[in-house]
Amino acid sequence: MSIHELFAYLCVDDARQAIEFYGNVFGAREKYRLAEPGGRIGHAELDFGGTTLMLSDEFPEYGIRGPRALGGTPVTIHLHVDDADAVIQRAVAAGAQLEMAPEDRFYGERSGSIRDPFGHRWNIGHSIEDVTPQEMQRRYTESMKAG
Repeated sequence: MSIHELFAYLCVDDARQAIEFYGNVFGAREKYRLAEPGGRIGHAELDFGGTTLMLSDEFPEYGIRGPRALGGTPVTIHLHVDDADAVIQRAVAAGAQLEMAPEDRFYGERSGSIRDPFGHRWNIGHSIEDVTPQEMQRRYTESMKAG
């Protein structure tokens, strides 16, 4: 077996608004959408700088629900950008909830996290230094002692 690609596929309670939000905040470009005659979006694909994100509206009749309907999400999407502070600020201005303010992290990134208006958690970061896995482990262990 060969794996060729892996896509995140999000379910939201308002795909039209999500497409607009992801375009305005992250610069995502809509590739296409498939909509029912009533307007519910069954499938859409967004281009995030060469990476595809798929999304759809909720389909409760098939058990397909977004994180708000489920009361949260166990999934975090990590988005690596040029300027995490600016993207997080733009997301919050567009209606996202700030969960963790951006700061320099032990693993060599400046990052923070938001929850988008549709309930999905995004960790947004940019690289500040190259850190080996061994150094990351050392720093992680030290941080656990301090906390």
